[in-house]
Amino acid sequence: MKQVGAALLLVEDDEPARRFLSTYLGRLGYRIDSATTGQSALRLWSAHRADLVLIDLGLPDLDGVDLIRRIRAESNAPIIVVSARGEEHDKIAALEAGADDYLTKPFSTAELNARIRAVLRRAAGPDADASGRLELGPIALDVARRNVTVSGQSVRLTPHEYELLKVLLSHAGRVVTKGRLLRAVWGTAYSDEGHYVHVYVNRLRRKLAAADGTGSVADLIVTEPGVGYRVMHAPAVEADQTRKRSRIVAKPR
Repeated sequence: MKQVGAALLLVEDDEPARRFLSTYLGRLGYRIDSATTGQSALRLWSAHRADLVLIDLGLPDLDGVDLIRRIRAESNAPIIVVSARGEEHDKIAALEAGADDYLTKPFSTAELNARIRAVLRRAAGPDADASGRLELGPIALDVARRNVTVSGQSVRLTPHEYELLKVLLSHAGRVVTKGRLLRAVWGTAYSDEGHYVHVYVNRLRRKLAAADGTGSVADLIVTEPGVGYRVMHAPAVEADQTRKRSRIVAKPR
């Protein structure tokens, strides 16, 4: 059975190139959405929030550099430029707009896959291991395969639940504000919809707890009242639970 991997948004107006890349990357296990224009790419981006975006700069309706800026304004998702434009000023413009890497056509498919895997590993953050896995207690999130397990058991998450968990795990031990979560998971258009985060965090807690069979995993996601949420390291959760139990058992003097 083929492993389903990260979700890629391919923005390419040349039909043969788009078909070839979609087929090649699909065979590697990536899930592909493809767009032929900047506007259709933005619609797909808003709807599905890909893990990585591949952008050809020469689009019919919107310059690729402008598309990079618009995606980067609301997300840190990796962006790789795949373009026939090989001039230095084109590369500088794309990288300064927020692209993570730049491949000039023609390029080998093996090199493209290597670049994709490299930026996905980096996107997992400094807490990820060399393969791009984020682990915290019994929770493991594999960015390259877009897979989440709890104590070895696979957990089915919606795209928004997955993105929410990825952001929280990549900032383990640190408070992530509701505003930052909204921008990273839903986009800037949802900046006033703070209740979204509350609803989805609760759903995420329930799914993680159900997979583990106990409530301890859900306790890893801690609410910081009025601010946001924080994923605690497992030892900190255990210490907190011990303090709570000791308060319950302690008799008044």
